[in-house]
Amino acid sequence: MLQRTASNSFLENRRLKLDTLVRLRWLAVAGQTAALLVVNVGLGYPLPIAFAFSLIALSAWINVILKLRWPSSLRLSERAATAQLAYDIVQMSGLLFLTGGLGNPFAFLLLAPVMVSATALSAQKTIMLGSLATAFASFLAVYHLPLPWPSGSEFQLHPVYSIGIWIALVSSLAFMASYAFRVAEEARQLADALAATELVLAREQHLNALDGLATAAAHELGTPLATIYLASKELRDEFESGDHRGEDIELIHSQAERCRKILKQLTSLSSDEDQTYQRMPVSQLVEEVVAPHRMLSSGIVIQSSGQGHEPIGTRNAAIQYGLGNILENAVDFARHTVKVTAVWDERNVAISIIDDGPGFAQEVIGKIGDPYVSNRGGKLSKIKASGGLGLGFFIAKTLLERTGAKVGLQNRPAPERGAHVRVTWPRSAFEMTIGVDETDPAAL
Repeated sequence: MLQRTASNSFLENRRLKLDTLVRLRWLAVAGQTAALLVVNVGLGYPLPIAFAFSLIALSAWINVILKLRWPSSLRLSERAATAQLAYDIVQMSGLLFLTGGLGNPFAFLLLAPVMVSATALSAQKTIMLGSLATAFASFLAVYHLPLPWPSGSEFQLHPVYSIGIWIALVSSLAFMASYAFRVAEEARQLADALAATELVLAREQHLNALDGLATAAAHELGTPLATIYLASKELRDEFESGDHRGEDIELIHSQAERCRKILKQLTSLSSDEDQTYQRMPVSQLVEEVVAPHRMLSSGIVIQSSGQGHEPIGTRNAAIQYGLGNILENAVDFARHTVKVTAVWDERNVAISIIDDGPGFAQEVIGKIGDPYVSNRGGKLSKIKASGGLGLGFFIAKTLLERTGAKVGLQNRPAPERGAHVRVTWPRSAFEMTIGVDETDPAAL
């Protein structure tokens, strides 16, 4: 649900603003006007100036109407943005028809609206606009008025050269549009995925904030509760046995004592002195990661081994979320067994998650971990309405790498089958050594 909501929000934010298209069109109006004035007035070349300026004036009036009718901050739907860019192609084609067709040096400006679409609209809309520009380029290669030239002479392009210009224009259109769309799409995917990651981190920060609020509340409530406790302790000696008022005071005293214990636990929850809660060995970390998934699979096997004493780290929501997401994928794809192993030595700590499923598809194994690259098709995908975007593994990988880990993945060598994900930390990054004497066996 988080992925779906975030994705919809980002799609809304990536829409083109009306002001962007209006500004680009004003720039086109200014450039077209300057070009016509230079050619007709400065050089004295004859051309159908009235029709040409009519097309430019039409663009100017459209801009004025858009500015008056809608606010500049309006974000256009894809259909509205496509319609405006299609008009720009038609208007530019009209000017080229009046001024020499593809023989006009400005013919390559037909590419501009398609480039805008490639960076901001979907592939379908970009292909539609590219096809429209190609159709007009094909028309202009054959049908057009003469290129403006000095009076008494006429400039004629050789048909082969005209075909060459058409091929160059269409080829440039296809290549540049494809390149711009791909680069923009990768940037959008990365931005969306990073935003989703920030949402996860914000949730964890919110939980940490709640922990701090609980501690503050315990501190503020401590004084009045201590007063109630002492007063009830003194009052219970004021009543004889059998007096129902004494029983009420005894109840108040016992409940005040209970509240004191609860507040003490809340205070120690975020305290560095509570080493049992704040610190955990790697085997306990693995057990806590595996525990929520045992109900999904009875074939999860845990193994731990290493050189020297067992590494002890600190509770970290990023590590638990990242490993939990990878384990969930392994359970999803596994046929029978998922093996979770923790191995350590004096330099490194590694946790491996191995399943006996189909493994990673060869065509995507090099891209897994990038946003929106997914190979989901396991058991859980049939019951998850939001699965399959590839954001989960990206978020998990990002969170683990922020803790200093390296995440590697591969398929198991034949004849074995399945996927193998290995998360490795430098031991110094994994362990929390501040305030703990590692030479003391009691601390380990």
